[in-house]
Amino acid sequence: MARVNNLTIVGNLTRDPELRFTPAGNPVASFGIAVNRSWQNSSGEWVEETNFFDVTTWSSLAENCAESLSKGDRVIVSGRLNWRSWENSDGTKRSKVDIVADAIGPSLEFATAKITKNVKGEALGGKIGPVGENVNLADEDIPF
Repeated sequence: MARVNNLTIVGNLTRDPELRFTPAGNPVASFGIAVNRSWQNSSGEWVEETNFFDVTTWSSLAENCAESLSKGDRVIVSGRLNWRSWENSDGTKRSKVDIVADAIGPSLEFATAKITKNVKGEALGGKIGPVGENVNLADEDIPF
């Protein structure tokens, strides 16, 4: 079945990603993103609107976001909407919609980027350094 809960937005980080770990040791990072929109109203005046979203990332995407992104960076976020509800300690019911990201990349509209690939596992014949260490590979060593 096709994914019907999928969205892509472009905006600027409102805060540095915060990296945490679940009790099971799974990395999770969260940050805010501001998405600006402007249009001309019927009077010909320009109107600006800013929407703010919370973004959650998991696993290696969370670690890479925490290492690579910072407040103000312009990014493209692709993911799904997630609705949560809970009850505060005073009994007030609350709810929130946030974005669970599947992919995040830099917007190259006003910037350039150099991509560094992280290598994990033994797929390249043991040419693996410690976790987080970048490894230089010849083109023929890359399996794709």
